[in-house]
Amino acid sequence: MLILVVNSGSSSLKYQVRDTDTHEILTKGLIDRIGESEVPDHRAALLRLSEEVGQALQEKKIEAVGHRVVHGGERFSQPVLVDNEITRAIERLSPLAPLHNPASAMGIRAVAERYPGIPQVAVFDTAFHRTLPPRAWRYAIPTPLYRRYGIRRYGFHGTSCGYVSELAAEFLGIPLEEFDAVVAHLGNGASVTALQGGRSIDTSMGFTPLAGLVMGTRSGDIDPSILVFLAREGYSADDIDSLLNRESGLLALSGNTDMREITSAAEAGDQQAELALEISAYRLAKYIGGYHVAVGGARAIIFTAGIGENDAAFRARVVALLGALNVRIDEAANSVRSNEVRRISTADSAIEVLVVPTDEEEAIAEATAETVLAAGRE
Repeated sequence: MLILVVNSGSSSLKYQVRDTDTHEILTKGLIDRIGESEVPDHRAALLRLSEEVGQALQEKKIEAVGHRVVHGGERFSQPVLVDNEITRAIERLSPLAPLHNPASAMGIRAVAERYPGIPQVAVFDTAFHRTLPPRAWRYAIPTPLYRRYGIRRYGFHGTSCGYVSELAAEFLGIPLEEFDAVVAHLGNGASVTALQGGRSIDTSMGFTPLAGLVMGTRSGDIDPSILVFLAREGYSADDIDSLLNRESGLLALSGNTDMREITSAAEAGDQQAELALEISAYRLAKYIGGYHVAVGGARAIIFTAGIGENDAAFRARVVALLGALNVRIDEAANSVRSNEVRRISTADSAIEVLVVPTDEEEAIAEATAETVLAAGRE
């Protein structure tokens, strides 16, 4: 099938057209600055998208559209065919993802207007983590707060985790239902997930994508009482939100969000850059150790996403902290750049260490095709 994959942001729209039979990318693009004069809204963005896609595809026709939707709440545990009720449900979840879900809903409505009759599928980042047991997702807060506001751990990067876990299990020759591993999805946003039997049983991101690891501009884990302290010091809710989501993380520690530049600065003797790398690696190594215990002994540690796939120095720094688990990295294998699944651990390493390139658009396209075809068989 020819699938249009749409990732709608508040001010941008990324897209790809994928052929799920050949796995070919027929065209892709980015439309940004939505809300400005040239692209006033998502309807205008979809008009430009349809023009660009039409020129690229010529006589070929889009058969379905798959949307990345960040938050599916407790309701959505798998991809779903979109109708008006589903779109409204995505909008109702907007308080849990105010920058993402409203944009996804606008994208869905714009596609319905521009491509009437074409099936649309919503693929949720949170869905993969709906297998978390209560001991992992429940916070120790009063039950009425959980029930009224849905305050619990949801987890994110699920589409990526599901995709790379299948590739890793296949690479190692382990049935997915027997695969226990730790997945480190490391990009500007970063998370760690514990897999037991190929299913997510714990993950570092929580109610929002703010929790867990040090990220590009996000703080990761922080003592909640700091927020109370700041509020008493006069910081508003919006001030605190901006501080923790857009002014913290690597940016706060080093003045930069680009891992390559931070590494170069550290190598040149910049102590703040070195500290940023140390903190990031230490936080990740702690999570890996904890999740190794959580899954009952991981068979593999998987690095994926921009930093995970491309930053050999950071991978080496993290693995160096895992000596107590007898994990060893092969320096030569670690230095290789490739788009293929690859092993970077030594033969005597107690846990396999893999680099597995992710492709969320491919995963969304496949999920969209499967959902549409399944609906047609019903």
